[in-house]
Amino acid sequence: MSIKEFSDSAEGFTKSPLGIIALFIVLVYGFASLVVGLGQNINDHIAPLVYFMVIFPVVVFFGFLWLVAKHHKKLYGPSDFKDEENFLKTQLSSAASLAAAISKQPDGGGDLNQSQLDEIVELVSNTKQKHSTEKWKNRILWVDDRPNNNIHERQALEAQGLHFQLALSTDEALSILEREKFAVIISDMGRNEGPQEGYVLLDKLRESNNKTPFVIYAGSNIPEYKKIARERGALGSTNRVQELFQLVMGAVNNGS
Repeated sequence: MSIKEFSDSAEGFTKSPLGIIALFIVLVYGFASLVVGLGQNINDHIAPLVYFMVIFPVVVFFGFLWLVAKHHKKLYGPSDFKDEENFLKTQLSSAASLAAAISKQPDGGGDLNQSQLDEIVELVSNTKQKHSTEKWKNRILWVDDRPNNNIHERQALEAQGLHFQLALSTDEALSILEREKFAVIISDMGRNEGPQEGYVLLDKLRESNNKTPFVIYAGSNIPEYKKIARERGALGSTNRVQELFQLVMGAVNNGS
């Protein structure tokens, strides 16, 4: 193999974490072989080199097993997807759904301005899709007595690989949570049951030692309400689509 062919191959390896690991192993063995083959007066030190060349692959093997078992989602870059076009379509779908959700809000103003579009693009481009082997880590419970109001928000998060179960009331949500686990719970504030049912649900969960990340998606974004929500054990409270997206994806990523 020529130097140019090797450099081209090495460049390909650098496109993903898995390739970088492989390139590192090749280089380590290459330098070790050069030392053994070309080194002078190393007879007194040959034993450590032999031990290294024997033990190193064993260490690499068990290290690789640990990475696959604990951090397998971090071993691949976007170029490792079978179809990079599908990866791009997923991000575009998420951005389009966010834009639709923002435009329908009372303060959305219908048509989005350039600043809002730039914020959406940056938000989605900085978000990594999460696919955990544990199904509950990809699932969100959304509690709202008017779920049709949140269709676009759910579509934006579904494009990131998440799945939803809907509950129309506090009692229904509590019943579901007795049987199933979720990565995040999203709740509105006022429902037919009462004007502060979001807090009612949150308090009951925390009293039962359920620590599932909880986000309130309500009609207000007053700093005082955000502060109260956090003090009561919520991850946050917002009426902004972009902030909801960030809170949910942040909680999912941290929990995976």
